[in-house]
Amino acid sequence: MTGHRNEIDGLRSIAVLAVVLYHFGVPGLQGGFVGVDVFFVISGFLIGGILWREHLETGRIRLGHFFMRRIRRLAPAYFAMVLLSFVAAWFVLLPFEFREFGKGVIAATVYLSNVLFFQQAGYFDGVSEEKILLHTWSLSVEEQFYLVLPLLMLVFARFGRGFIAGLVALFVISLGASLWMTQVSHTAAFYLFPFRAWELLAGVLLAIYAREKDFQFKGFPFASEAALAVLIVSILFIQPGTHFPGWQVIAPVMATVVLIANGQDNNMVNRVLSMRGPVFVGLISYSLYLWHWPVMTLSTYWRESYASWFETGLWMVLSFALAILSWRFVEMPVRHGSPKAGWALIASWAVGSAVALGLGALVFVKDGMIERFAPDTRSHIEATGDFLQDWSRCYVPQDGGLQGIEICSIGPAGQSPEVLVWGDSHIRAFKEGIDALAHEQGVAGLIIWRAGCPPLFDVSKVENSATRAQNEACRSANDRIRTAIKDMDGLRNLLLIGRWSYYATGQGVGADAFNTIELMTNGSHTRQATLFAEAADQSLSELSNHFENIYVTQQVPEVAYYDSRLTARRLAHGREAPPETVPLADAKVRAADGEAAFKPLAARGLVSWIPTWSKFCNPTACYAVKQGVGQYFDNNHITNRASLRVRHLFAPVFSPARPTAEVQSGN
Repeated sequence: MTGHRNEIDGLRSIAVLAVVLYHFGVPGLQGGFVGVDVFFVISGFLIGGILWREHLETGRIRLGHFFMRRIRRLAPAYFAMVLLSFVAAWFVLLPFEFREFGKGVIAATVYLSNVLFFQQAGYFDGVSEEKILLHTWSLSVEEQFYLVLPLLMLVFARFGRGFIAGLVALFVISLGASLWMTQVSHTAAFYLFPFRAWELLAGVLLAIYAREKDFQFKGFPFASEAALAVLIVSILFIQPGTHFPGWQVIAPVMATVVLIANGQDNNMVNRVLSMRGPVFVGLISYSLYLWHWPVMTLSTYWRESYASWFETGLWMVLSFALAILSWRFVEMPVRHGSPKAGWALIASWAVGSAVALGLGALVFVKDGMIERFAPDTRSHIEATGDFLQDWSRCYVPQDGGLQGIEICSIGPAGQSPEVLVWGDSHIRAFKEGIDALAHEQGVAGLIIWRAGCPPLFDVSKVENSATRAQNEACRSANDRIRTAIKDMDGLRNLLLIGRWSYYATGQGVGADAFNTIELMTNGSHTRQATLFAEAADQSLSELSNHFENIYVTQQVPEVAYYDSRLTARRLAHGREAPPETVPLADAKVRAADGEAAFKPLAARGLVSWIPTWSKFCNPTACYAVKQGVGQYFDNNHITNRASLRVRHLFAPVFSPARPTAEVQSGN
C-alpha cells in the first residue's frame, strides 16, 4: 500500500468521467452522479491508510503535517477555480444569482457548502444548474471527514484494537442513519456529513484491515470483473431523486471497495485501469471535477441551452483543457514544492482564503452589484427579486377545522380576522399590497393559498407540474376549508384571487404553455370552461350563506411570453428579449373563459367583481413594465411593488363598515 497504485488512478477516471458526462447530459448515464461515491471510498482508503500507518509507526499523528498535505493537495486548484469563476460570473450572472454565488464562495472556502446547499433546493432539481459552486458540497463532506478522522484516532488510540471496533460501529450507525434519513429527508441524507461518513469509512476500514492483516490486495481472480460490472450497472441505471442515496448507493460503494481490495491482482480490469489513458484522467480528476461544473453551469446560463451535441462536446473539451492546465501549472508545482516551505504555504493559503472570502462577502453585501447593468435592464432585474415576502405570520394549526392547512395572518396583530382571502399563488403575488391595505384600514384577515389549486368545492385537479400527492391534497384541503368556514363566525368578507384563465382553459399561455391542468367534478366530462363555471356557481352560492360579501378579483392580464429573469438575462447578454407587452385584444381572448364563470354571478349580485386591468393596460396593450418599474415576475404573477401600487382596488373588502354591495363591470 505504500507505493503509487496506478489502478486507483484508473478508478478515479471512471468516477470523474461518470460525473462529468452525467452533468453534461450525455444520455444513458442516469446514475453518473455515483462517481462522487467512488471518490469518497478512494479518499477514505488513501487518507485513512496514511493516518493509520503513521499512528502505528510513530505512535502519534502529526495534525499539522496532515493538514499541510491537504492544503497542498486541494487549496491551489480550488482558489484558481473560484477566481476565474468569479470573473466569468461578473459578466454573466444577474445580481441575485451573483449574490448567491458569493454565498457559495464563502461556504465552500470554510468547508460548509454542503450545509448551505442542503438548506436550499435539492441536487436533482432544475435550479441546481444555476448554482455555480454546487459541486463543492462533496469537497466539504471530505474536509469535514478529514477534520474528524484524525481527532478520533488521537482520542481513541489508547483503546488499541477497540478503536477499530469503534470505527466499525460508526460505519454501521452512519449507514443505518443514511438509510433512515433518505426516507425522512433525502436532501439531508445526500448532503450532510453524518449520512455520508460510512462511505469514507468503508475505505478507511479497508486500509486498516489491509495493514493489520498484511493483506496484498490480490487473490480473487474474478472479483474485479464482478465489481466493475456492478459499478457500471450503477452508473447506467441508478435513479436520481427522492430514493437516493438510500439502498441504491450501497452497490457502487461496495464495488469500489472490492476493486481497491483486488487492485494488485493481475487481471484484465486492473491492467486496463493501469493504462496510460485512464491513469492520466485519474491524475487530473480533481481539477477536472473542480472545473467542469462551473464551465457547464456558466455556459448553459449564458447560452440558455446548447445548440447541438457538437457544442456540448466543445464545452467538455474546454473543461478538460482547463483541468489539464490547472493540474500541470497549479496542482503539480505546489504539491511537489519544497516541503520546507511550510510557512509560505500557510501564508499563501491564508491569503487565498481571505481573498475568496472577501470577494464572496463583497458580492453578498453589495446584493449582487446591480450597477453592472444598464438602466433598461435593471427594471427587469429588480422584478426578478421583487417576489420575496415575509411569511413569519403563517402557521399550520394542529387542531380545529383548518388542521394541517397553512394559514397566514394579515393586518393588525391581536385582532379577530374579519376577512378571508382564499385562492392560489396569485394571492402570494398580491400579498404585500393586501397586507399593507389591511393595516391601513385597521381590519385583520386570514390568507389561505395553495399553488395551482382553485378555491372551489367538489373539484379535483390533475396538474402536470404537481405530484400525485399534491394534486390529491388540493381537493382534500378544500373539503376541510369548506367544513371550517361554517364555524368561522367572525369573518364578514371573502376575497377570492386566482388564475382563472388557467383553470378554465386547462393550460398556461406563452412562456408556460407547457403547464396543463385538468379539472374534474364527480366524473364529469363536460368542456373544462363549462365545468369551471358550474363549480364556481355552486361553490359561491354555498359560500354566500356564510359571508356578508364575496369579492372576486379579476385576474391580472397575462403577458404571454414575459419572464423577468429570462428578459433580464437576454438584455444583459445583448440578445433579443421576449415581448414586454401583449395586445389588449389577445389578453381579452385568453381571459374570456375564466371571466365568463364569474360575470353572471356578479350580474345576479352574488359576488362583487374587482377589476384590475386598468392598472396594467392602456387602450391597445397590457405591459410588464410601468414607468421603469417591473410589474410582473413572470407572465402571470405581479411583483410586490405592483401589488402595493394597486392595493386600493381592495379597499371595499377591508372597509371597517359593512359596504354596500356594488357590481362593477370588468374591462
